Amino acid sequence: MTKVKEGISPDGKLMHYGVGAVIEREGRYLLIDRAVEPLGYGCVSGHINEKETPAEALIREVREEIDLEVVDYELIFEREINNRECSTGKISHYCYIFKCRVKGEIKINLAEIKSADWNTKDEIKEKKSKLEPVWKFFFKKTRVI
Repeated sequence: MTKVKEGISPDGKLMHYGVGAVIEREGRYLLIDRAVEPLGYGCVSGHINEKETPAEALIREVREEIDLEVVDYELIFEREINNRECSTGKISHYCYIFKCRVKGEIKINLAEIKSADWNTKDEIKEKKSKLEPVWKFFFKKTRVI
């Protein structure tokens, strides 16, 4: 199993690094309903592996989770988020969020995802109580919701 990139947060806690992919087409955002922790709706995301750059992790996660090819990306947000729930428990994460252009047909990885669909801002607002915490934070911060 590949080792997750780790570090120490400014307050001395274990910190993992992660990426997220904001994929938008014609005013709709691609949201997945995660089948594994952390449960809820969010964008494609995952840990950065040791010796992997954030961009490499982004491309890998999009391919692994929804089988799309990233053709262009731009870093739009980064910051440490404390006590983020994930498959490793509640720890600090340093998150890199990218806006992406993709090509291909969505094929979800059923081991990780229940469903994937395109959502307007209003539909995301309706799902607000079911969003993964990091995505609720991101969508509020960027005024999507």
